Amino acid sequence: MAVKIRLRRMGSRNAAFFRVIVQDARRAPTGRFIETVGWYDPKQDGNNFSLNLDRVDYWLDNGAQPSDTAASLIKKARTLPVEQAVAGEVTEEEVPVAAVEAEEAADEASEEVAEEATEEKA
Repeated sequence: MAVKIRLRRMGSRNAAFFRVIVQDARRAPTGRFIETVGWYDPKQDGNNFSLNLDRVDYWLDNGAQPSDTAASLIKKARTLPVEQAVAGEVTEEEVPVAAVEAEEAADEASEEVAEEATEEKA
């Protein structure tokens, strides 16, 4: 299977952003894809992209061919410090309250299970 790393256009008219995806080369860019490895927002100032370089390296090692623009983003990501290239900036205002509460509830539940397991051993 010929695999490509390419950009997939998302967003509305005049507000485009792109996802960096891994896809079978025979499929249309808007069709089914294998994995999303990052994003690129040309209208954002400063650090306007994020890539998971571990997954990009995995796919490149397995024969994936990057498009010209994807290759340019990969090259830029390798020159940046890891903190800037790998993780996009997410502020506290952007995180939904429900997601934070669900994560806290899951943490409490896992702690309770761990405590019960240690009590049973004792």
